Amino acid sequence: MERIYFKIEIDAPKEKVWDILLGETTYPKWTAPFSEGSRAVTDWQVGSKALFLSAEGDGMVSQIAEHIPNEYISIHHLGMYINGAEDYNSEEVKKWAGAVESYKLSTKDGKSLLSIELDTTEDHKDYFEETWPKALEKVKELAEG
Repeated sequence: MERIYFKIEIDAPKEKVWDILLGETTYPKWTAPFSEGSRAVTDWQVGSKALFLSAEGDGMVSQIAEHIPNEYISIHHLGMYINGAEDYNSEEVKKWAGAVESYKLSTKDGKSLLSIELDTTEDHKDYFEETWPKALEKVKELAEG
């Protein structure tokens, strides 16, 4: 796997940006470029399971590895969630299981700097490089609006 990085400057307090990233009503809005109607099912607490689901109810099974409110969250992706069942052992899952996705917020010159880093396979790199900037623009729009 390869680690890739994205960042964006947002003219809003980092607490507002954080609320948009993890908010029950805002999460589906900024993640729409990945999957329209997606949602996160989790309490975002360290050690908690997180299901990142499409509108159809399929998606990824992950765990919240670290969480410092308004500053940092690290999510470890463990498997797939398909037709109501968790899959940790298929060949597809083995290609990327253990991938990490992290969000870091800092303040620079009165603005919030949101940095994303994630592990990806070669198969998904182009997709993420095209889609993540769109998602980050949506976070910016929501936070500054």
